[in-house]
Amino acid sequence: MVVNKSRDGSLQIWPRVRARKLLPSANWNAFSHNKIKIEKTNLLGFIGYKVGMASVFVKDNTPDSMTKGKKIIVPATIIECPELKIYSVRFYKDSKVIQETVVNYDDELKSIIKKPKQISHLQEPKDFEDVRVVVFSNAKKTSIKKNPDMLELALSGNKEEKLKFIKDRLNKEIHVSEVFSQGIVDVHAVSKGFGTQGPVKRFGISLKFHKSEKGVRRPGSLGPWHPARVTFRVSQMGQTGFHTRLAYNNLILETGKIIEKNINKKEGFHNYGNIKTDYLILRGSIPGVTKRAVLITSPIRPTIKQSKQKYEVLEIR
Repeated sequence: MVVNKSRDGSLQIWPRVRARKLLPSANWNAFSHNKIKIEKTNLLGFIGYKVGMASVFVKDNTPDSMTKGKKIIVPATIIECPELKIYSVRFYKDSKVIQETVVNYDDELKSIIKKPKQISHLQEPKDFEDVRVVVFSNAKKTSIKKNPDMLELALSGNKEEKLKFIKDRLNKEIHVSEVFSQGIVDVHAVSKGFGTQGPVKRFGISLKFHKSEKGVRRPGSLGPWHPARVTFRVSQMGQTGFHTRLAYNNLILETGKIIEKNINKKEGFHNYGNIKTDYLILRGSIPGVTKRAVLITSPIRPTIKQSKQKYEVLEIR
């Protein structure tokens, strides 16, 4: 008898460990092999806060689509993206930081980081290979928290273009529309946590016969006598959820400012409230719970199918 069921104890989602921090970071070195050619120098990421999901009434303008020219409803996730500011600039050589210059310190940072001894002007070293920025979100403008989130972000382009981009935006706010306005993006987030769970919930193994020995909600065998050890492939209890995950190729439906287009519901978004700053609407779902910080980045492995999709937003329900 053939049963259409995925293998129990699938390693597709791995590692199943608790995330070390709420706001995950990205492997910026991997973006040097990015397939997408970014026309202008810009940040490769942005910090946002998950508002929740909604049904978006759109017009399908995708070429060769079965619903081309028709009005359809698609599921979407709304992310609030308050402005970012540059805190410091890091210069790299041989994948190591050779100099970090603090260029800005706002009062809201005192709750998460000590004030540096001095805030100096940006002067680049004579010999460096790469330059990145440490940014912080203006979270106090939102309705969910006061303390900002800090993260290191990479930039696209050569080192001269990156340095010029940074100097032009010192002590200025960076809006999400300047970084991501259309196309597809990746979302790094921490999934919803369920604590310690057994193998039935954690891996989806079947319940044994009710008269089985040594438990019904456990695997029938932990493996053979030899090799005399339990492999990591055996379904066992452990941490479930609260994992760092990456959602690839999420299509941007709309990028906007709440002062220009108010998408807030009359009663506010469930368990979130009202959006007060810029926002980003992505097609589909992303990991994490409401109010959790996420990192939006340029796509690391874009697909042609996702890149061709085009929708015109008509109404958000």
